Amino acid sequence: MNYDVLIIGAGPGGIFSSYELVKKCPDLKIGVFEYGNTLEKRKCPIDGEKIKGCINCNTCSIMNGFGGAGAFSDGKYNITNEFGGTLYEYIGKAHALDLMRYVDEINCAHGGGGTKLYTTANSGFKTECLRNNLHLLDASVRHLGTDINYAVLTDIYAFLKDHVDFHFLTPVNAVHKINGGYEIETSKGNFTGKQCIISVGRSGSKWMEQVCDDLGLETRSNRVDIGVRVELPADVFRHITDELYESKIVYKTEKYQDLVRTFCMNPKGAVVNENTNGIVTVNGHSYEDPARQTDNTNFALLVSKHFTEPFKDSNGYGESIARLSNMLGGGVIVQRFGDLIRGQRSTQKRINKSFITPTLSATPGDLSLVMPKRILDGIIEMIYALDKIAPGTAADDTLLYGVEVKFYNMEVAIDKNLETAQKGLFVIGDCSGVTHSLSHASASGVHVARYIAKQYSDKK
Repeated sequence: MNYDVLIIGAGPGGIFSSYELVKKCPDLKIGVFEYGNTLEKRKCPIDGEKIKGCINCNTCSIMNGFGGAGAFSDGKYNITNEFGGTLYEYIGKAHALDLMRYVDEINCAHGGGGTKLYTTANSGFKTECLRNNLHLLDASVRHLGTDINYAVLTDIYAFLKDHVDFHFLTPVNAVHKINGGYEIETSKGNFTGKQCIISVGRSGSKWMEQVCDDLGLETRSNRVDIGVRVELPADVFRHITDELYESKIVYKTEKYQDLVRTFCMNPKGAVVNENTNGIVTVNGHSYEDPARQTDNTNFALLVSKHFTEPFKDSNGYGESIARLSNMLGGGVIVQRFGDLIRGQRSTQKRINKSFITPTLSATPGDLSLVMPKRILDGIIEMIYALDKIAPGTAADDTLLYGVEVKFYNMEVAIDKNLETAQKGLFVIGDCSGVTHSLSHASASGVHVARYIAKQYSDKK
């Protein structure tokens, strides 16, 4: 065997599984295989001037590489079981929270110690939400910021690189079960390992489905989240973000009884593009450094769609909507809320006259030509509901960028150790369909690493 443990993917799950294995079993030979680049070489060519939109690089620097899609996120680690995944269903609520706190300790030890830990505990804002038919979910939130998150990842990589073999720009084409372990086919040859951890994130959902088919792993249909990213003056949400920073607010629509939720709130942040399997969608970042902050706050409004028989391709449904946006706008579409309500497309002239300056160069257009009516109706209802607790949310000049899509892998059948029916093969992080956040994905990596480490220690 080339390695004791093969790890596919250098996102949060892969990073923290390798980190814990190095700590627990420093003699293990570990190989990490990553589709993207090293952290310092992850550079998106979009500069807003010469290159204003996605040019479909061979590997998207925003989505792939060391740190995964979370490397250039705003670095929010939510310590909670109320959202971010269902890891607790496999390992227990108390243990899941302990692992998330442990991940937080590691981040703090590697450069994140000076950042603030926010909490919704004893917040009067929760009562204000309830009075307006909104529900604030409980969580503690460590906000690193995109800049500090980058520094933390840099420090962790500096520690790992002397103990782990990293293979960057090395796509894994297939995973095979062999006598005594696993073999992976890569662009740089085949490698073998006694055990294999798969942690390819949301962007690896299609690849993961193929692996499950090849190895006969049971899966079940998951969901897709579809919505928009809202951008408005930071002062509108300041009374919320100053206290909580990240507020997960859920609203049940009157018309369809659908749940709409806020997601990934970025105070004084910027809206960005991201590329998933050639589809350009929208996301948001924010920084800890005041010099890099903006005058705007952005957050997503998402509606989760679960499908039943006979339709199973939830990701395909989300992709089709995103592709329609790309077809009409050449990428991401932006529309003023006032224009959407009046049934007219936004124009560059109207956006230029707005009281808010967009942080992303997007194509002015009409989101009603892209978004399904049921989803768009729910988003509009939610904006009016938020306006009651944050007056100004439903202003004409509030910007809506579309579409934002969160793809989830079909849930892979795994046990309490996050091990599949193929012994020695583990599926962790967002590609498992079980976790949907940095903290949960990282915790799943620690959990599996400790299980593997115990196996090796028991053999000694």
